Amino acid sequence: MSRKQQLHRPGPPPGPPADDTGCAILHVDMDAFFVSVELLERPELRGRPVVVGGTGARGVVAAASYEARAFGVHSAMPMSRARRLAPHAVVLPGRHDRYRAVSAAVFELFHAVTPLVEGLSLDEAFLDVSGALRRLGRPAEIAARIRAAVAEQQGITCSVGVASTKFVAKLASTRCKPDGMLVVPADGVLDFLHPLPAAALWGVGERTERTLDRLGLRTVGQIARTPLATLQRELGGALGRHLHELAWGRDPRPVVPEARDKSVGAEETFDTDVDDPAVIRRELLRLSERVGARLRDGGHEGRTVSVKLRRADFSTVTRSRTLREPTDLARVIYTTACELYEASGLERVRLRLIGVRVENLAPAGTAPRQLALDDIGDGPPESAGGGTGGAASVDDWRAAERAVDQVAHRFGRGALRPAALVRPAASGGPRGASDGGPREPNGSDGKRRG
Repeated sequence: MSRKQQLHRPGPPPGPPADDTGCAILHVDMDAFFVSVELLERPELRGRPVVVGGTGARGVVAAASYEARAFGVHSAMPMSRARRLAPHAVVLPGRHDRYRAVSAAVFELFHAVTPLVEGLSLDEAFLDVSGALRRLGRPAEIAARIRAAVAEQQGITCSVGVASTKFVAKLASTRCKPDGMLVVPADGVLDFLHPLPAAALWGVGERTERTLDRLGLRTVGQIARTPLATLQRELGGALGRHLHELAWGRDPRPVVPEARDKSVGAEETFDTDVDDPAVIRRELLRLSERVGARLRDGGHEGRTVSVKLRRADFSTVTRSRTLREPTDLARVIYTTACELYEASGLERVRLRLIGVRVENLAPAGTAPRQLALDDIGDGPPESAGGGTGGAASVDDWRAAERAVDQVAHRFGRGALRPAALVRPAASGGPRGASDGGPREPNGSDGKRRG
């Protein structure tokens, strides 16, 4: 049995209700989220292997149905390999605006239960329901309510782990997938943990697993029974103590609500390597538009703009600049990204991937603004296709971009766009998997999809 199969094999069959006393931590994980959302509009595909991700030569799997996983397909896998493993699978391009909309509706359900919601991604969150017990019942009853509400209101399923700690709750949700619920009693944590494979512990990657295997430590229980000093000698002080604590079920971390995004970014992988600066600038504009829209949708502004430039040989260069004031304007992000690209010395170097990211985020409108001379009569930046417009203030641009947001919310992203992005992209253009979509296998923002 492979490492992945060990971690995702089904949990125990249903039995008498477990004692959920003291188990106020829930981990809710949507089942094959991207695929589940797609099947809402393609119900004829239910029961078939379905893969969501980039469809180009360098596409990457973002999510796979459980039928596709039976063939060995999983997220972050190159799409070319997924097609070889499951040649009859239906491959669908990602629609990330749609996934974010469903995610937002699901999180509204979570917040109706408790204000203590810690989102980990679009499709999973921790909830501390200790304050909702008197109003809604026992933790297992609350978990059942959430599962029923998600299914009824959104038409998709989720799996819920109920436990006394975040670590155990997450393990429980993993082992009851898909469409299940598992309660791990507070006094039964060690009975649950100790038979699990060592790889179930957070912090055990393939390299650490090989070290543990060399030591004969193949289960969590074996790690727990190993002296702390031995673990620290073999694994290092911090990791050794970390695994020792988890192996004994100790995880004191609280649920942290409304964890603020640290950055917002988007990136594109080209179907063929590109060394044309005009094409690169056009894609920087496209990415800046997406990042700006996501900042405004999330109510954020950021002070640091960075670009990621990956060469054909996979070596990656990043450049960043901190602005005088925070921004959520695509115009400002794009201008800065172009300047960073031009200063990188890679304008005639073949690139396979580019990315734009805004960091050092804060709630929009909270930072003091200083009027500068160049804020008045400052025309738009030169577009990717050339040409400039008339004078416009920062407020004018902000009003214009928010008007575009309103059109996008009503008619879909792309209904209104800069003229430079209307022209057909040059040969070797991007495959369109960005702002949270499929990425290079070694790219950022990756996550296992449940």
